[in-house]
Amino acid sequence: MSNVRNKKRASSSLPFFFKDSTIVSFVIILISSILLYFTFTFDLVPPILNRGIQPATFPKALLILIILLTLIIFFLSFKVPWKKEKKLPIQFYITLICFVLFLFVSKFLDFFLGISLLSVIVSYCWGEKRLIFLIIVGILFPIIVFIFFETILGLRFPPGIITNLYYN
Repeated sequence: MSNVRNKKRASSSLPFFFKDSTIVSFVIILISSILLYFTFTFDLVPPILNRGIQPATFPKALLILIILLTLIIFFLSFKVPWKKEKKLPIQFYITLICFVLFLFVSKFLDFFLGISLLSVIVSYCWGEKRLIFLIIVGILFPIIVFIFFETILGLRFPPGIITNLYYN
């Protein structure tokens, strides 16, 4: 009986296109490619109304980034196969709760307060225990997001506690 337990599983000898990493990667790339196709149907905004980049540019860039990162994860899975988890770790559920908390905080208080809380709590839950790094993540990440979207892309953020200090 122990001889049977020590043998390799049948799934380890499956061709690469039946493995979980291939299926998940294929689904992500397929959905992203379909969405990327639809971004080419977006209307162009006249230059007088355009603030920053065209509306279709950011979704295209984001979807291309998702496809590229998925390809990287797919090729890395050949070197280090995915682990089979019977039960998801508690950090996963805490992260989901943090995203719901982020929605409420960003909607009713301030987007930057929400993104700061999200980045600190998720970083702490996934193993970062050093206080100085948590403070840096909580302050630096929202500033980088603000600089990127406000100054480079020319987009305004919804009103809130912190954004009202900047816009007023």
